[in-house]
Amino acid sequence: MSLKRTKLLITLGCTLATVACGGSPRRATSTGDSLSELQRDSMLAKSRIPGASGVGAALRAADTTSAGIRAADSINP
Repeated sequence: MSLKRTKLLITLGCTLATVACGGSPRRATSTGDSLSELQRDSMLAKSRIPGASGVGAALRAADTTSAGIRAADSINP
């Protein structure tokens, strides 16, 4: 077996092992967050981070749409 092929197989094996083990440890710690997605998005919308106002606008649009759907569902035929 050539040296080039051996290096390729080792690299492929390490990549597959990394993917199979679940990736980065940061993802594992973020699953234990105590805030809901809506709470995180609301905090982000109130921040001064560039683009945060767009998050706020999207949240308001989603709330408006949800309210419209609830209103339509409550109409009796």
